[in-house]
Amino acid sequence: MRRILILLILNTIYSGVQGQRLDPGDYIYPVRDVAGLYSANFGEMRPGHFHAGIDIKTDGAEGKPLVAAADGYVSRITVGTYGYGRAVYLTLRNGTTAVYGHLQRFRSDIEQHVREERHRRRSNSVDLWFGPGTWPVKQGDTVGFSGNSGSSMGPHLHYELRDTPTQRLYNIVSEGVIRPDDDLPPRILRIHYIEIDTLRGVPVHSRPESYAVVRSAEGRYRLTREEPVGTGRKGYFVVEASDRRNGVNNTFGLWSLRASIDGEPYFEYRMDGFTHDLSRCCDAVSYYPLQLTSRNEVIRAAQLAEAPDCFYPLMADRGLVRTAAGERRRIRFEARDDCGNRSCLEFDILGRGESFRAEADTTATTLAPDRTTVVRIGREVTARIPAGALYEPIFCRPEHCEAPLSDSIAAILSPGYRILPVTTPLRRAMTVSIRAFVPAKLQSRTVLAARTAKGRITCIGGKYADGAVTATTRTTGVLFVAADTLPPRIRPLFTTGEDLSRAQSLRFRVGDNFSGIASCTLLIDGKWVPCDRFPMQGTLVHAFETPAARRRHSVQLTLTDACGNTARWEGTFYR
Repeated sequence: MRRILILLILNTIYSGVQGQRLDPGDYIYPVRDVAGLYSANFGEMRPGHFHAGIDIKTDGAEGKPLVAAADGYVSRITVGTYGYGRAVYLTLRNGTTAVYGHLQRFRSDIEQHVREERHRRRSNSVDLWFGPGTWPVKQGDTVGFSGNSGSSMGPHLHYELRDTPTQRLYNIVSEGVIRPDDDLPPRILRIHYIEIDTLRGVPVHSRPESYAVVRSAEGRYRLTREEPVGTGRKGYFVVEASDRRNGVNNTFGLWSLRASIDGEPYFEYRMDGFTHDLSRCCDAVSYYPLQLTSRNEVIRAAQLAEAPDCFYPLMADRGLVRTAAGERRRIRFEARDDCGNRSCLEFDILGRGESFRAEADTTATTLAPDRTTVVRIGREVTARIPAGALYEPIFCRPEHCEAPLSDSIAAILSPGYRILPVTTPLRRAMTVSIRAFVPAKLQSRTVLAARTAKGRITCIGGKYADGAVTATTRTTGVLFVAADTLPPRIRPLFTTGEDLSRAQSLRFRVGDNFSGIASCTLLIDGKWVPCDRFPMQGTLVHAFETPAARRRHSVQLTLTDACGNTARWEGTFYR
């Protein structure tokens, strides 16, 4: 009873430091003429970050009016290739900031100002800030139109509310500001049990033991096995789950996962909000080795040593389940979404006679979260892992390994080296140098690369100097030296000399094999003009700014990738 009382007091304190509650009456819906369906919710676990807002479907179309959710002013406008693409930020009088992402265009006066700034700076990307007197807005004023820009896989609005002084993000569904149509409880898909042993102060985790789950009734689940789950003297559970909403086939993340043992609550994860500096901590909240390749959320019902407390309003003994040999206990998990629906899973556990014992490895290096460590592999590799990079102490066993064979993606110029397993997440980036012989003609095009958990080759970046390539990265797994020898690809989506008098834009299909497009320069009649690149669609677009003058124009597009390879296309069009 005393433990429960202490946890309740801590929970009250926790709630008080998270900022004021939002008043749903302060806000109106941010987009007009849509059905009110959703494709993503707040706090979903994405690769390397929590999702910072909600994604509102725009019924497969672009150009839906976006309106000011409350009185305030336009404080920031961004235009970029990745992330939110075109985005508008409104500082509201009620102390919050509204963010609208993936726009097609801004309202006409703002769009004109952005166009002038892009020309003045000769930059396709801009980040513009404004004071209260430049673009004031009243609730319901149009600020832009929905689109598919930035890292967007389809037309939608990414929408956020932040506390203006701290920029802490709110869960606007659990706060009641947005109310989706949702009476569907979360799905509990699988559980995993992991034992822990400790060697020299380092927790060593066993391989997961996985158990299938079936639904016995709406919102109620059970294991497919009848016998109790065998547990050791110290371990924890991992829950694989997802959520649904009415009217869509998308899957969503959980709002809360609670756990109790023998009727006593001991763990809760809850996604009420976070600041951007904590976004990457999704890698600690999840069970990262499984989250890497799962399409569901894989939530660790335990707290790593350096995982932030703010995600855990209830935590006893860091979520560890202790079971003596022959002891039978009852576990209950309750998964909840931010619309109030819940599902539960209950099962028995039985203490095993033998527990997991980690094998000592005297050749392993101990890495501590609070200490910077330099790791080497012979003379070839040096890695500096800074303090604050790890979520818990670990053993490091760096090793040589095979690199992928050279192929059409990149020329591989070194063996592979594994400093940390691909299943080790990093909160802060490490600095890695790999020595390799690189022919002089390739040195300017040489970078570090990695083989991902799914077997793909990805570019990390970095520079070649003094016989080594050095890069700063959070990527773990097999690293190696590679060279990008191919220029970007350009294909016009019109025929040179074509009459484009009725077209609204000049369009190209563009892409790159490995290092990615770093810069785009578009000239029409020898003059620089802005263009927008849509990486998810593989297109580059210039929106015509003036009425057709019915004459022939020359056009030149130059793309340069991150390794300095350049592609150029020249042609003409009539307009």
